[in-house]
Amino acid sequence: MSIWVTLEMTVEAGRFDALSAFLQQNLPNVRGFDGAFQVNLYYDPETRAFLLQEEWTSKQHHQAYLNFIQNAGVMDALLAFMEGAPEVTYYERMVM
Repeated sequence: MSIWVTLEMTVEAGRFDALSAFLQQNLPNVRGFDGAFQVNLYYDPETRAFLLQEEWTSKQHHQAYLNFIQNAGVMDALLAFMEGAPEVTYYERMVM
């Protein structure tokens, strides 16, 4: 069974175009990481709210990915476009 992860952030004013270029370069790495099923991006230009919605095999797979990008400097590069750290939420699928 998979899990869903959301990362919510606010993009710094005037940084969206640079963020878009960064994401174009880095999203293939996320989508190809062990345990990743999908990554969807959403942006509200009025509030500069940015949402990553991801599906992973497990929370452990996602946390392994976070550790990898933290050690590789990718997380710091992403956060340079944001007004602070992301709010990360994990959701388990409900089967009813």
